[in-house]
Amino acid sequence: MQRCCGKITSHLWLSSTLSFLTLCFAPVMLHPQCLDFKPPFRPQKELEFCIMYKEFGCCDYQKDQELMSKYYQIMDNFDYSGYASCAGFVFDLLCQECSPYAAHLFDAEDPNTPVRTIPGLCSEYCFQFWNKCSFTIPFLSGDPYIANFRENQTSLCHYLELQDKDYCYPYLLNNQQLTQNLGGIQVNSDGCLQLCLEEVANGLRNPLAMVHANDGTHRFFVAEQVGLVWTYLPDRSKLERPFLNITQAVLTSSWEGDERGFLGLAFHPKYKYNGKLYVYYSVEVGFDERIRISEFHVSANDMNEVDHTSERVILEIDEPASNHNGGQLLFADDGYLYIFTGDGGMAGDPFGKYGNAQNRSALLGKVLRIDVDDNQRGPLYRIPPDNPFIHEQGARPEVYAYGVRNMWRCSVDRGEPWTKDGKGRIFCGDVGQNKFEEIDIIEKGRNYGWRAKEGFSCYDKKLCANSSLDDVLPVYAYPHRMGKSVTGGYVYRGCEYPNLNGIYIFGDFMSGRLMSLQEDKKTGNWKYNEICMGMGLTCAFPGLINNYHQYIISFAEDESGELYFMSTAIPSATSPSGVVYKVIDPSRRAPPRQCHYDPLPVRIKSNLIKFVPQETLVGIDLPNENFEPQSTESYQWHQELSDHRGEIGASLITPVPATGTSKPTKNSRRKGRRRKNKSKLESAPHIQKGAVRLVGDARSDRGRVEIYINGEWGTVCDDLWTLVNARVVCRQLGFQHALKAAKNSEFGEGKDLRILLDDVQCVGTESSLLDCRHAGVGTHNCAHYEDAGVICGNSSYVAEV
Repeated sequence: MQRCCGKITSHLWLSSTLSFLTLCFAPVMLHPQCLDFKPPFRPQKELEFCIMYKEFGCCDYQKDQELMSKYYQIMDNFDYSGYASCAGFVFDLLCQECSPYAAHLFDAEDPNTPVRTIPGLCSEYCFQFWNKCSFTIPFLSGDPYIANFRENQTSLCHYLELQDKDYCYPYLLNNQQLTQNLGGIQVNSDGCLQLCLEEVANGLRNPLAMVHANDGTHRFFVAEQVGLVWTYLPDRSKLERPFLNITQAVLTSSWEGDERGFLGLAFHPKYKYNGKLYVYYSVEVGFDERIRISEFHVSANDMNEVDHTSERVILEIDEPASNHNGGQLLFADDGYLYIFTGDGGMAGDPFGKYGNAQNRSALLGKVLRIDVDDNQRGPLYRIPPDNPFIHEQGARPEVYAYGVRNMWRCSVDRGEPWTKDGKGRIFCGDVGQNKFEEIDIIEKGRNYGWRAKEGFSCYDKKLCANSSLDDVLPVYAYPHRMGKSVTGGYVYRGCEYPNLNGIYIFGDFMSGRLMSLQEDKKTGNWKYNEICMGMGLTCAFPGLINNYHQYIISFAEDESGELYFMSTAIPSATSPSGVVYKVIDPSRRAPPRQCHYDPLPVRIKSNLIKFVPQETLVGIDLPNENFEPQSTESYQWHQELSDHRGEIGASLITPVPATGTSKPTKNSRRKGRRRKNKSKLESAPHIQKGAVRLVGDARSDRGRVEIYINGEWGTVCDDLWTLVNARVVCRQLGFQHALKAAKNSEFGEGKDLRILLDDVQCVGTESSLLDCRHAGVGTHNCAHYEDAGVICGNSSYVAEV
């Protein structure tokens, strides 16, 4: 690089052609981070000084100008000879504050440790710097330790060097593994997007909706299945009094999987002016169960509380069964209220000749659209004049689209921020029957196929063959080996994470998978990528976590368009294990100040409950004092830690027979220990019913779970496999912690064994998996590619080995 008259030279790193692809392959241990403990960014205004980082780094134009000013202040202290010898060194050292790896170079990844004043240097570079320019050190740093070492080259460079030669300056400039594809979403070798989370709220009972009022206050409102809605302020504190409480009217229960309850909430687009909101909930009227759509007004005396006397029932629909209740309410860009109903329940939509979903004279299995404006007098709602079946004899005029089974969570695309491409599209997840889950884009008057079709395949073959079906196919469908209950999400259109723009993010309630779709603008096809939590150092930013509870209930946007989801550890309306998570891209953020907003003031009449995070980052802690390595370069602390855990686990493991279903990986130290355990175990006189063992990995703290029942060993399916279940196994094996509930046969398939347990649901206090709820011994609806596993430990971290 050259600047001005050529007096400054430095290494080239990022070319002007750096491509900001949305998806880029990168090692999972990469950890770009700035000195403010946040991801790097692409400057809005091009840098003029540290131009090697003009495409991607940690400096905006303002910071770049500050560094330029500091540079000239330092260089004004030297004559021409000093300038000629040291200008490049001073420039290099100052500009490393702009490096995407600035936090590592300045030893700032831990906010509790002092930040370096000079970046970490490779030893050869440090020797050159000291030989030519040691006299510049007082101008670069006020660190007293550096001042003491200034006259001693060896001591100074030892103090300044970084042991990790991948990261020390300037070696990292030439490390292609670190520098290629910087700024793109990190993707592992399986094509899984590596994202992180931020905990936003906790202690909620099946939180199934989070909405904002679009009134400039940036409050968000979280609804619980029992019929409570809570107000949260932008600082994430919660108001002690609920915004809405209709628990006395809502029909639900404490049993896991009950689909009835408070199901949907939507604020009127002009809520700021009219104070109107709408709710969707289950009720019992006499002996009948119904879904009810009601209108409420906010209290005239408290902006954080609904006037409960203002309820007006807009619509009620009889529910022939207790499941498939739908539950989504939303206002689309046309200003109308959309209501998404289920097909009435049971299985296969058995109601009438063709089912409710294909019957346009029924309100079940539909997308309804109504006009609730100007309804203070006269009818509570009107029919939009362009509703598609308004003139069809026998059809309900409210019907906007039909042929849906049980759409669970829909959203309106805000559109690409600059071009508004995609704006107004309505995305929905439609829960399947036996084989497929699907994602649909809702269009006026269209038939979405159910019960003729499930996903892309035929369900009712006779109806499927009907030439008049004229159904629209999903944009994406996935089989039940990936998940059995889709939870629709959102197209990300927020400001904070530019790489996510245009990606539709959704999940599955049963499997706990997070998934994404991205449209190919040329072909119109949608590309699928699974979303994984970033491991290694990927999520090592203050406040971020890389794990979540399995049961993904719903997704949400806040007022500024950032993306969230809600999940719970126990899917019961009375279990306070629900958490709200914000989705974070650790690879790139928006430039500082670009996403700033000033919330309107909120008048508070209730006590505030300060938010206290409960979730923690897993998988990156270094070993504790019991495993401190000796100061030798060849020492492998992670291997010693793994071995130490193996010894602990081996002494406490539940007795297992001499034979196993898979061979351990080749490792001389492991191999010897396994033989030792084996000889001991052969003499075990009796194997207790419910005993467990871990196989499929040489390390004894992890593996596929196999259980001994009625004289045989068998595997466990991962349909409902959670960390709570894993804790029961790990505790049974003598470990203190369960670090991971492994799924999808991560430790191999136990094909030689029967599947003995499926749908296991533990509370966490049981002594074995047999004491937990399950489908019954030998009863299952799964295959060996869903064999469950665990990673256990005696410390609450995972050693990456």
